[in-house]
Amino acid sequence: MEWVETTGKTVDEATDRALAHLGVHRDDAEVEVIEEPKVGFLGRVRGEARVRARVRPSGPRPKRSRRSGERPRASGGREDRVRAEKKPGAPRRESAKGGPRSTPPVTKSTKVEKSSVKEERMAEGISLAEQGAIAKEFLEGLLSAMDVKAEVSVKELDEETVELSVNANPPTELGILVGPRGTTLQALQEVTRTVVQSKSPSRTDRILVDVAQYRERRVAALGRFAQQVASEVLETGEERALEPMSAADRKAVHDALSDNDRVATRSEGEDPRRFVVVSPA
Repeated sequence: MEWVETTGKTVDEATDRALAHLGVHRDDAEVEVIEEPKVGFLGRVRGEARVRARVRPSGPRPKRSRRSGERPRASGGREDRVRAEKKPGAPRRESAKGGPRSTPPVTKSTKVEKSSVKEERMAEGISLAEQGAIAKEFLEGLLSAMDVKAEVSVKELDEETVELSVNANPPTELGILVGPRGTTLQALQEVTRTVVQSKSPSRTDRILVDVAQYRERRVAALGRFAQQVASEVLETGEERALEPMSAADRKAVHDALSDNDRVATRSEGEDPRRFVVVSPA
């Protein structure tokens, strides 16, 4: 998967935005710091942090090649095999024409060609549409096993992102798929992505799963909450630490207050207890 570049007031904030964009946990991503904020006169921070990230590749481990000069061992030595072949009465393998059967030698170049073809096929992976179809089939099977009547639709958001929406009428019975504060939905998204990844270990794009427009409503609610917190911080003049949130929720808070020059936001702590701090600018 290609790299995604994001910026933020701090390296942590830029990293959070990159992880939220990719929709993966920190352990499942590769993150590189491109530029850090510069400290100017009197310790004033100037500029923004810039990082780039991508989903960590998880292809199958390559087989270890044998050391040069090392050959596989058989139960008997070469001399024993020669004696067995020359032993009177020993059966000989014959071809259809009556002559000794010969097996074409497997040369080193033959092995290299087969390995190259296999690697090329793995590198190609599967298309984004095929990944969406695999994810849809999995979700439909899961809903059927849970006896939940709902429809799954697939939408390609960009060249590397596909979103699967689960909807029902009425949507009340879909609450079991969302869970408290979207924790079940997040787990469902990770499982769906794992299923797709098992079908295409060489390439898995960004797989998003939404249930009854929960993510859209969640972002809107977090935006209103962030604005309320910002007002309280400006009234008291004291910073406020919010409760631990997922990377996606932290990004929603950062984005909601990004245009407010009177407050600043930063992320602190370690997952899964990482949280946002809102302070006067």
